[in-house]
Amino acid sequence: MQMRDNELGAFLRASRARVGPADAGLVGGVSGRRVRGLRREEVAVLAGVSADYYARLEQGRERNPSAQVIAAIGRALRLAPDAREHLHRLAGLNPRLAPDSPRDLVHPSLLRLLEAFPQAAAYVLGPAFDVLATNLVADALLSPFGVERNMPRVLFTHPQAKTVFTDWQLLQRSTVHALRLNAGRFPGDAGISDLVDELAKTSPEFRTLWEEHSVGSLPRAFKVFVHPEVGRIELTYQTFDVVDAPGQLLLVGTPEPGSRSEEAVVYLACGAGPA
Repeated sequence: MQMRDNELGAFLRASRARVGPADAGLVGGVSGRRVRGLRREEVAVLAGVSADYYARLEQGRERNPSAQVIAAIGRALRLAPDAREHLHRLAGLNPRLAPDSPRDLVHPSLLRLLEAFPQAAAYVLGPAFDVLATNLVADALLSPFGVERNMPRVLFTHPQAKTVFTDWQLLQRSTVHALRLNAGRFPGDAGISDLVDELAKTSPEFRTLWEEHSVGSLPRAFKVFVHPEVGRIELTYQTFDVVDAPGQLLLVGTPEPGSRSEEAVVYLACGAGPA
């Protein structure tokens, strides 16, 4: 499943299908609809552009929209901030990284920073959410997945994913949303496009979520792991952009002080299970 040529049009169609007429403040002519969400003509009126122009934009026949037009369409479609950013990038209105930017390299200072969290799970993700580096705790948490270190592949294809992650389906959804956001941020990234092609062929769940065209950043999250050696571990994750390496993320998961999860993390950091 190759990245489609008209990604902008596909995103617009999926987005307007999610907005009901009432959500957009349209109170008349709602009954008898044969399409979900807003019609093209309604989006055009709400955005202040002609119906013909909007149709050409959605069909891929208009390739150079202005930032003002895209902003107006984003408001008409009631897009969240991440989705508005994604829309602008699909329209070619934000600077894009060259495909050969060295994003897969983890700076030595960042590697040292990982070890500054001895009682937390810390790791670095690349643009396609490959785990590029871990500290001891994170490495132990990911050990049930063996040598596999791509998180979307783990979530959609690894048999242990449902057992290790209690919120497995929620993680699947948020990861796909973030991966599509990265696909817009880093167009031409072979790691992302190859992964999307692979998972679209092997995982119906991934394909369904990908075709929703929803986008979002990896949020601050509460995650629960069920580790084969130490059992249930509850961690609160913070995500940080790595300024010197666009596309890389530093994730740090910390347990509640004094909790059973903190004890489990200490055991993992020492390389031993509980007594």
